[in-house]
Amino acid sequence: MYQLHIANKNYSSWSLRPWVLMTALDIPFTEQLIPFSTGAVQTAFKAFSPTAKVPCLVDDQQVVWDSLAIVEYLAERHRGVWPEESAARTWARCASAEMHSGFTALRNQCAMSCGIRVALPEISAALRDELARLDVLWTEGLTRFGGPFLAGKTFSAVDAFFAPVVFRIQTYNLPVSPTVNSYCQHLLGQPAMQNWYTSALAETWREPAHEDEVTDNSKRVVVADFRA
Repeated sequence: MYQLHIANKNYSSWSLRPWVLMTALDIPFTEQLIPFSTGAVQTAFKAFSPTAKVPCLVDDQQVVWDSLAIVEYLAERHRGVWPEESAARTWARCASAEMHSGFTALRNQCAMSCGIRVALPEISAALRDELARLDVLWTEGLTRFGGPFLAGKTFSAVDAFFAPVVFRIQTYNLPVSPTVNSYCQHLLGQPAMQNWYTSALAETWREPAHEDEVTDNSKRVVVADFRA
Protein backbone atom coordinates (compact mmCIF):
# COMPACT_ATOMS: atom_id res chain seq x y z
CA MET A 1 0.00 0.00 0.00
CA TYR A 2 1.12 3.54 -0.70
CA GLN A 3 2.59 5.56 2.16
CA LEU A 4 1.93 9.29 1.93
CA HIS A 5 4.19 11.42 4.09
CA ILE A 6 2.68 14.78 5.03
CA ALA A 7 3.03 17.54 7.63
CA ASN A 8 0.46 19.44 9.71
CA LYS A 9 -2.93 19.55 8.06
CA ASN A 10 -3.49 23.07 9.35
CA TYR A 11 -0.43 24.46 7.57
CA SER A 12 0.71 22.13 4.80
CA SER A 13 -0.89 23.19 1.54
CA TRP A 14 1.40 20.98 -0.54
CA SER A 15 0.50 17.92 1.54
CA LEU A 16 -3.19 18.60 1.02
CA ARG A 17 -3.08 18.10 -2.73
CA PRO A 18 -2.21 14.39 -3.04
CA TRP A 19 -3.97 13.59 0.24
CA VAL A 20 -7.33 15.02 -0.83
CA LEU A 21 -7.00 13.53 -4.31
CA MET A 22 -6.29 10.02 -3.04
CA THR A 23 -9.01 10.29 -0.41
CA ALA A 24 -11.63 11.59 -2.84
CA LEU A 25 -10.81 8.87 -5.39
CA ASP A 26 -10.67 6.09 -2.79
CA ILE A 27 -7.05 5.27 -3.57
CA PRO A 28 -5.85 3.33 -0.50
CA PHE A 29 -2.85 4.74 1.36
CA THR A 30 -1.30 4.93 4.79
CA GLU A 31 -0.90 8.44 6.15
CA GLN A 32 2.44 9.25 7.76
CA LEU A 33 2.23 12.67 9.45
CA ILE A 34 5.19 14.47 10.98
CA PRO A 35 4.39 17.96 12.28
CA PHE A 36 6.54 20.92 11.38
CA SER A 37 8.93 21.81 14.19
CA THR A 38 11.79 24.27 14.33
CA GLY A 39 15.11 22.63 13.47
CA ALA A 40 14.44 18.92 13.91
CA VAL A 41 11.82 18.64 11.18
CA GLN A 42 14.38 18.90 8.37
CA THR A 43 16.18 15.83 9.69
CA ALA A 44 12.90 13.94 10.21
CA PHE A 45 11.72 14.63 6.65
CA LYS A 46 15.11 13.67 5.23
CA ALA A 47 14.50 10.12 6.44
CA PHE A 48 11.94 9.55 3.67
CA SER A 49 12.33 12.46 1.22
CA PRO A 50 15.47 13.33 -0.77
CA THR A 51 14.54 17.02 -0.58
CA ALA A 52 13.51 16.87 3.10
CA LYS A 53 10.12 18.24 2.09
CA VAL A 54 6.52 17.02 2.01
CA PRO A 55 4.49 15.56 0.46
CA CYS A 56 6.36 12.42 -0.41
CA LEU A 57 4.78 9.22 -1.74
CA VAL A 58 6.47 5.89 -1.11
CA ASP A 59 5.36 2.89 -3.15
CA ASP A 60 7.48 -0.09 -2.14
CA GLN A 61 10.97 0.94 -3.31
CA GLN A 62 9.73 3.88 -5.42
CA VAL A 63 9.91 7.36 -3.87
CA VAL A 64 8.00 10.26 -5.45
CA TRP A 65 8.79 13.58 -3.79
CA ASP A 66 6.88 16.35 -5.60
CA SER A 67 3.12 16.97 -5.55
CA LEU A 68 2.76 17.19 -9.34
CA ALA A 69 4.97 14.14 -9.84
CA ILE A 70 2.86 12.25 -7.29
CA VAL A 71 -0.29 13.09 -9.24
CA GLU A 72 1.23 11.90 -12.53
CA TYR A 73 2.53 8.74 -10.86
CA LEU A 74 -0.97 7.98 -9.58
CA ALA A 75 -2.51 8.83 -12.97
CA GLU A 76 -0.45 6.05 -14.55
CA ARG A 77 -2.00 3.56 -12.11
CA HIS A 78 -5.53 4.77 -11.35
CA ARG A 79 -8.42 6.06 -13.42
CA GLY A 80 -10.04 9.36 -12.64
CA VAL A 81 -6.96 11.30 -11.56
CA TRP A 82 -7.31 13.43 -14.69
CA PRO A 83 -10.55 13.88 -16.68
CA GLU A 84 -11.26 11.22 -19.31
CA GLU A 85 -12.19 13.71 -22.04
CA SER A 86 -9.16 15.03 -23.91
CA ALA A 87 -9.96 18.77 -23.88
CA ALA A 88 -10.86 18.72 -20.18
CA ARG A 89 -7.74 16.73 -19.36
CA THR A 90 -5.51 19.15 -21.27
CA TRP A 91 -7.10 22.16 -19.59
CA ALA A 92 -6.84 20.53 -16.16
CA ARG A 93 -3.16 19.80 -16.63
CA CYS A 94 -2.45 23.37 -17.76
CA ALA A 95 -4.39 24.87 -14.84
CA SER A 96 -2.66 22.56 -12.35
CA ALA A 97 0.77 23.42 -13.74
CA GLU A 98 -0.09 27.13 -13.52
CA MET A 99 -0.99 26.67 -9.85
CA HIS A 100 2.09 24.55 -9.21
CA SER A 101 4.47 27.23 -10.48
CA GLY A 102 2.50 30.46 -10.09
CA PHE A 103 0.20 32.52 -7.85
CA THR A 104 3.20 33.64 -5.79
CA ALA A 105 1.46 36.63 -4.20
CA LEU A 106 -1.35 34.40 -2.99
CA ARG A 107 1.16 31.90 -1.58
CA ASN A 108 3.41 34.48 0.06
CA GLN A 109 0.78 36.85 1.42
CA CYS A 110 -1.83 34.26 2.42
CA ALA A 111 -0.06 31.29 3.95
CA MET A 112 -2.40 28.40 4.67
CA SER A 113 -3.82 28.02 8.16
CA CYS A 114 -7.16 26.21 7.92
CA GLY A 115 -8.28 26.75 11.48
CA ILE A 116 -8.12 30.51 11.85
CA ARG A 117 -9.69 33.59 10.28
CA VAL A 118 -7.50 36.61 9.57
CA ALA A 119 -8.41 40.19 8.66
CA LEU A 120 -6.08 41.59 6.03
CA PRO A 121 -5.40 45.32 6.45
CA GLU A 122 -5.18 45.67 2.68
CA ILE A 123 -5.19 43.68 -0.55
CA SER A 124 -2.03 44.30 -2.55
CA ALA A 125 -2.15 44.99 -6.27
CA ALA A 126 -0.31 41.74 -6.96
CA LEU A 127 -2.82 39.74 -4.92
CA ARG A 128 -5.76 41.45 -6.65
CA ASP A 129 -4.26 40.56 -10.02
CA GLU A 130 -3.95 36.91 -9.03
CA LEU A 131 -7.50 36.79 -7.66
CA ALA A 132 -8.69 38.22 -10.97
CA ARG A 133 -6.74 35.54 -12.85
CA LEU A 134 -8.22 32.90 -10.56
CA ASP A 135 -11.72 34.13 -11.41
CA VAL A 136 -11.04 33.93 -15.14
CA LEU A 137 -9.48 30.48 -14.87
CA TRP A 138 -12.13 28.92 -12.65
CA THR A 139 -14.99 30.48 -14.58
CA GLU A 140 -13.54 29.11 -17.81
CA GLY A 141 -13.31 25.58 -16.42
CA LEU A 142 -16.73 25.60 -14.78
CA THR A 143 -18.41 27.05 -17.87
CA ARG A 144 -16.57 25.08 -20.51
CA PHE A 145 -16.89 21.67 -18.86
CA GLY A 146 -20.22 22.11 -17.11
CA GLY A 147 -19.16 21.87 -13.45
CA PRO A 148 -19.68 21.46 -10.60
CA PHE A 149 -15.94 20.69 -10.46
CA LEU A 150 -13.33 22.64 -12.38
CA ALA A 151 -13.01 20.14 -15.24
CA GLY A 152 -16.43 18.53 -15.25
CA LYS A 153 -18.79 16.40 -13.20
CA THR A 154 -16.23 14.66 -11.01
CA PHE A 155 -13.43 15.66 -8.66
CA SER A 156 -10.01 15.39 -10.30
CA ALA A 157 -6.40 16.49 -9.82
CA VAL A 158 -7.09 20.08 -10.85
CA ASP A 159 -9.55 20.45 -7.95
CA ALA A 160 -6.91 18.97 -5.64
CA PHE A 161 -4.34 21.48 -6.82
CA PHE A 162 -6.62 24.40 -6.03
CA ALA A 163 -7.90 22.96 -2.74
CA PRO A 164 -5.37 24.99 -0.69
CA VAL A 165 -6.58 28.16 -2.42
CA VAL A 166 -10.11 27.39 -1.27
CA PHE A 167 -8.91 27.21 2.33
CA ARG A 168 -6.94 30.44 1.88
CA ILE A 169 -10.01 32.26 0.56
CA GLN A 170 -11.92 31.10 3.63
CA THR A 171 -9.16 32.00 6.10
CA TYR A 172 -8.52 35.52 4.80
CA ASN A 173 -12.03 36.30 3.56
CA LEU A 174 -10.56 37.22 0.20
CA PRO A 175 -12.73 39.28 -2.15
CA VAL A 176 -13.89 36.89 -4.88
CA SER A 177 -16.70 36.75 -7.40
CA PRO A 178 -19.95 34.83 -6.78
CA THR A 179 -18.73 32.16 -9.19
CA VAL A 180 -15.50 31.64 -7.27
CA ASN A 181 -17.31 31.72 -3.93
CA SER A 182 -19.87 29.17 -5.11
CA TYR A 183 -17.12 26.79 -6.21
CA CYS A 184 -15.33 27.27 -2.88
CA GLN A 185 -18.43 26.34 -0.94
CA HIS A 186 -18.97 23.30 -3.14
CA LEU A 187 -15.41 22.08 -2.62
CA LEU A 188 -15.48 22.76 1.12
CA GLY A 189 -18.55 20.55 1.32
CA GLN A 190 -16.81 17.52 -0.16
CA PRO A 191 -16.22 14.68 2.34
CA ALA A 192 -12.46 14.56 1.69
CA MET A 193 -12.11 18.30 2.31
CA GLN A 194 -14.25 18.09 5.45
CA ASN A 195 -12.13 15.18 6.68
CA TRP A 196 -8.92 17.21 6.24
CA TYR A 197 -10.45 20.31 7.85
CA THR A 198 -11.75 18.40 10.88
CA SER A 199 -8.31 16.88 11.43
CA ALA A 200 -6.65 20.28 11.02
CA LEU A 201 -8.89 21.79 13.69
CA ALA A 202 -8.04 18.95 16.07
CA GLU A 203 -4.30 19.53 15.84
CA THR A 204 -2.69 21.12 18.88
CA TRP A 205 0.73 21.75 17.28
CA ARG A 206 1.83 25.36 16.90
CA GLU A 207 4.95 26.13 14.90
CA PRO A 208 6.19 29.72 15.47
CA ALA A 209 7.48 30.35 11.94
CA HIS A 210 4.18 29.32 10.36
CA GLU A 211 2.16 31.29 12.91
CA ASP A 212 4.23 34.42 12.20
CA GLU A 213 3.88 33.91 8.47
CA VAL A 214 0.11 33.84 8.71
CA THR A 215 -0.18 36.89 10.96
CA ASP A 216 2.69 38.76 9.28
CA ASN A 217 4.45 38.97 12.66
CA SER A 218 1.30 40.24 14.42
CA LYS A 219 0.57 42.97 11.85
CA ARG A 220 -2.71 41.21 11.02
CA VAL A 221 -5.67 40.63 13.29
CA VAL A 222 -6.75 37.05 13.99
CA VAL A 223 -10.52 37.41 14.26
CA ALA A 224 -11.22 33.74 15.07
CA ASP A 225 -9.28 30.62 15.98
CA PHE A 226 -11.20 27.34 15.77
CA ARG A 227 -8.27 25.06 16.54
CA ALA A 228 -8.07 22.79 19.55
